[in-house]
Amino acid sequence: MIQKVKDKSWTDESGTTVPVEYITPGLRLKERNAAILAKDARAVNKKLQEFKDLMERLCGDVYKKAMEEYKAKTDGKGNFTWFNFDRSIKIEVSISERIDFDDLAIQASKEKLDAFLDESIDSKIEFLKNLVTDAFSTSRGRIDAKKVMQLMKYRTKISHPLFQEAINILSDGIRKPGSKTYFRIWERDADGSYELIELNFSAL
Repeated sequence: MIQKVKDKSWTDESGTTVPVEYITPGLRLKERNAAILAKDARAVNKKLQEFKDLMERLCGDVYKKAMEEYKAKTDGKGNFTWFNFDRSIKIEVSISERIDFDDLAIQASKEKLDAFLDESIDSKIEFLKNLVTDAFSTSRGRIDAKKVMQLMKYRTKISHPLFQEAINILSDGIRKPGSKTYFRIWERDADGSYELIELNFSAL
C-alpha cells in the first residue's frame, strides 16, 4: 500500500498508525520513490514477459520450419542457434534441465560406494575415492548433480557388484523436476564479432 502526505496517518508493518506530521522527510522520500520504482518495475516486467513469449513463439516457428524443410522428426527439446540471412543477427536457444536425486537414493548409493572403496585393493581405481568424496559433498545443503552424474560414466568400466549396485540406485533416484529455456540475441559489429544484447538487468 502506497501512503501519501495528504493522508492523515500512515500505518507501518506492525499495524501501528502514525500521524502524518510525525513522518520524517526521509521516510516520505522513501515512500514516494519506492512507489515510482515499483510501478515502473511492474511495467518493465510485463514487457519482458511479453518479449520472452514473442521470442519463444518466433524461435519455435523457425525450428518447426527448419525441421519440415530437413524432413526431420524431433521432440524439439534440444539447443539450437540460428541466424538471419546475412548472419548479422544470431539467436541462441538453450535448454537447461534440472536434475535432482532422491535423498534416500543418495544415502544408499553412498553407503554402497564406501563399501566398494573399502573392499577394493585395485590401485587403478584409487582416483575414484576423490570422485566419490567430491560428488557427495554438499554446498548449502545440496549436492552437485553434475558431479554425481560423472560417476555414472564408469558404469561400463567397473564391473564390481557393489559399484554396479550403487550406480543402479543413483539411476533409479534421478528426478527431473523441470527445465528452463534461455534465449540470447547477438548482433555482429563492425569488426565481425558478435555482441550480446543484454537482457539481464544486473549486467547493464
